[in-house]
Amino acid sequence: MEETISLKEILETLKKRWRMIALITAGAVILSAFISFFIMTPQYEASASLLVNQGQEQQEDTIEVGDIDTNVELINTYSVIISSPAILDLVIEQTGVDRTYSELESQVDVNPEGESQVVSVAVTDPDPRTAMTLADSIAGVFQSEVDDIMNIDNVSILTSATDGEAMSPVSPQPALNMAIAFVVGLMASVGLAFLLEFLDNTIKDEDDVEKELGLIALGSIPEMTPADGRNTQSAIQGRSYNVQKTTETN
Repeated sequence: MEETISLKEILETLKKRWRMIALITAGAVILSAFISFFIMTPQYEASASLLVNQGQEQQEDTIEVGDIDTNVELINTYSVIISSPAILDLVIEQTGVDRTYSELESQVDVNPEGESQVVSVAVTDPDPRTAMTLADSIAGVFQSEVDDIMNIDNVSILTSATDGEAMSPVSPQPALNMAIAFVVGLMASVGLAFLLEFLDNTIKDEDDVEKELGLIALGSIPEMTPADGRNTQSAIQGRSYNVQKTTETN
């Protein structure tokens, strides 16, 4: 017969093991805070924006639906070219940063701004100045090289990374990490509490006797402490003395 667990049993399990649940949850939050503040290296992000202009022929003529689709495809193509060795290798040479192409490529994130003609180039680095330098260099190199690569000169720098305000780290995010650690720690500790309760086969009260053995409990013997034992012994000795004294009197 399939066993079910009642709400009362759930609450009793949580009440019984609340110390363990609180300890594990607090430990997860503290560990997350320690890693976020003292282990993880802060990362800063700087971004530059490129504007993809229409060609002169397109500007003079009426813009058609096909032209818009072509511009979108062109922007997507530019996004791929920006992250290619043809651009990033020149950036490494120009800035003199100690990076390989693969390392720099992993730091660069290129995204079109919605369905506009603007492409955002974001660079993440532990040093905010390096992030700004790389973002501006990528934008400048791409603008100068796109004519040779695509035989078209229609890119201009809309905003540079140095135009932005003082940057704050984009990662780690201690508050978010601690919130996630709290949820994960709470779920793990509650799950562990129910697992330990499921594996615990010891009989603790009358309900456990009926559940495990299928027997009806007729009564229970309370646990006696040493103090209770001494009091009981004193009471017995007192009654024995009274009985003996009464007998002698008779």
